[in-house]
Amino acid sequence: MPKFLVDVNLPRKFSVWHSDDHVHQSDIDPTAADEAIWEYARTHGLTIITKDSDFSSRILLHGSPPKVIHLKVGNMPMKAFYSFISERWSEVIRLSNEHSLVAVYQDHLECIK
Repeated sequence: MPKFLVDVNLPRKFSVWHSDDHVHQSDIDPTAADEAIWEYARTHGLTIITKDSDFSSRILLHGSPPKVIHLKVGNMPMKAFYSFISERWSEVIRLSNEHSLVAVYQDHLECIK
């Protein structure tokens, strides 16, 4: 059963997210609006992984669930992005278990209960 919903704007074939714990938005509805993705994640108990600030804003306004992992790393080459995420992913997941929002920056992580 999936635990995470990977936003359509993130790579689908990314080994960090290629497991039974992850479902990619393109497998559900690649054209779904943010509201529909939010509701789907809430209903199914999924944490949204995204680069979209709308989900962070929504969690600050409406609270959790769902939880959100917001990747605020800007644009970077795919190889660099993969290395960056791979090096930090276990810590991001650990923090996500304890917080409703984890914001991932290039030089630090921020969390909100």
